[in-house]
Amino acid sequence: MIEFLLEPLEYEFFWHGLLATLMVGASCGLIGALVILRGMSYVGHGLSHAAFGGAVVGFILNLNFYAGAGAMGLLAVLLINRITRSGTIKLDAAIGIVTNAMFALGVAIISQVRAFSQSFEAALFGNILGITEGDLLLIGFVSLSTLTMMFLMYRPLLFSTFDQEAARVFGIRTASVQLIFSLLLTLTIIASMNIVGVTMIAATLITPAATARLMTDCFSRMLIYAWIIGGITGVAGMYLSYIFNTASGATIVLFGASLYCLSWLTNFLHDRYVLQNHLDGKSDFVQTTQHQSVERNEAGL
Repeated sequence: MIEFLLEPLEYEFFWHGLLATLMVGASCGLIGALVILRGMSYVGHGLSHAAFGGAVVGFILNLNFYAGAGAMGLLAVLLINRITRSGTIKLDAAIGIVTNAMFALGVAIISQVRAFSQSFEAALFGNILGITEGDLLLIGFVSLSTLTMMFLMYRPLLFSTFDQEAARVFGIRTASVQLIFSLLLTLTIIASMNIVGVTMIAATLITPAATARLMTDCFSRMLIYAWIIGGITGVAGMYLSYIFNTASGATIVLFGASLYCLSWLTNFLHDRYVLQNHLDGKSDFVQTTQHQSVERNEAGL
């Protein structure tokens, strides 16, 4: 068994991929917990599309892949926050307008300059085998920054996630917290693009957090569980993709979905067991009460 696990580690590309999926999975799980608690599941999908459009624009301007994607992603965050500030346009509508427009811009450019269309296949579907040491450094920086900021901002994030009115009463600047959270989410998405691709980033964000939500109602525990589940999902998915020779991003997402289904089934069976015990206990109580009533009536006779 040990030899089986150690065999892929002989290859440098597998080492790079394993470290990348571990960091990306953990970061996505951690930030994804806040995404689902805030009802922002669509935002991960939207920002990944905006970042793709930025990567295309960056290529035209001879910019680094991450520079173009990051600039467009941050611009999308600022525009979304500006549009929703008045309250007239809701968050989901603003995300749809801004991010789809940016994605469409990228697609339009690709349709005009077809010579480099293949260069962005990795951004769409992931290219974990092409991860470089520079990519690892960037992913590590984003992962560490996300973990640090989540720790330092735990109280403001907790208050603003569940009750923004109460957060304002306690002096928490909810607008600033929302902006910082959006920036962290954008950085995490950009760091994940080469791992799972634009098409699957949303699932990588949501699935570990949703699994953790089934396991606990405690905010702090949910963050820890999502962080751990995300890391495990990334590592296990990487190993499974090596074993079955399948796309790494898709395998990671499928393994995460399997964990969610297992967690849901466990919860379902547990609830059924508790309900059945409750009904059996209630039935025994009724029968005992009826038996005692009969005995009292016979004694009276």
